[in-house]
Amino acid sequence: MTQERIRRLKFAKIHPLYVQKAERKGRTRDEVDEVLRWLTGYSQAGLQRQIDQETDLETFFDQAPAFHPNAALIKGVVCGVRVEEIEDPLMRKVRYMDKLVDELAKGRPMAKILRKEA
Repeated sequence: MTQERIRRLKFAKIHPLYVQKAERKGRTRDEVDEVLRWLTGYSQAGLQRQIDQETDLETFFDQAPAFHPNAALIKGVVCGVRVEEIEDPLMRKVRYMDKLVDELAKGRPMAKILRKEA
């Protein structure tokens, strides 16, 4: 998928896929939304508004109230690419989101997913 196509992808289309992935592994929509709120700073109502308005990913991240400063601590491989090596800021944010949902689906504790200090 090209970068331009990813930029135009509707958040409303990928959110249910994230929820399905998490639910298949025994996690919940609330947990998916908690991870997304942590990353972007959206409230639950703000997330729902982005879904209802069928916002594309570029706009979703541009309008994010407060991208979490600890997002840079998200490391690892998503789709064969190291997220910390992605140069395009938007693509890095999209992959951060993918990585967090992957960690959730793999059963990682929420405190670790949210990069909380122990």
